[in-house]
Amino acid sequence: MRRLVIGIGNAARGDDAAGRSAVRLLHGKVPEDVAVEEHDGEATALLAALADTSIAFLIDACASEAPAGSIHRFDVGAGETPRADSPVSSHGLGLAEALSLARALGQLPARCIVYAIEGQSFETGAGLSPSVTKAIGEVVRRVLIELAATPAVEGMAQCTKPR
Repeated sequence: MRRLVIGIGNAARGDDAAGRSAVRLLHGKVPEDVAVEEHDGEATALLAALADTSIAFLIDACASEAPAGSIHRFDVGAGETPRADSPVSSHGLGLAEALSLARALGQLPARCIVYAIEGQSFETGAGLSPSVTKAIGEVVRRVLIELAATPAVEGMAQCTKPR
C-alpha cells in the first residue's frame, strides 16, 4: 500500500493545467514515501493508478458557477461526494467516473481526497489565470499539511509517471 498524489489535467488548456501545476510544485517537498504523478484524467488509467494505494490526493480543475480560484475539497474515501450541480472535474469524463468505478469494485483507497480548483479559462494555448495560480499554492500547502498528518508507508520510494 502506498500514498499517492495525482495532478490531473491538460497543460495546454489554460486553467485545466491546475492539477499538473500543483504536483510539479510538490516535487521535493513531499515525504519520500509519497508517489507524485501527473495524469491526463482518463478514467481507466486513473483507476489503475489508484491500485494498491491506501491514501490518495487527486488535484484537478473544475468548472461550475463558483468564482475562479475557489477550492473544493471532497473526502471521497469517507463517502463524501459533490452535489450534482458541482462538478469534480473540468473533463467531460474521467475523475468522477474513475472514482465511482473504484468504489463499485472495492478499489477506492480508504482515504481519497479530491481537491478541485475552479477554473476561469480552458482555452487551448492559454496560461493559468492569476486566481487559479494563487489557489494552486493554497492547495499545495493543504496537501502538505494533510500528508504530514498521515502515517508513512514503509518501502515506498517517490516516483513520477506522466501519463
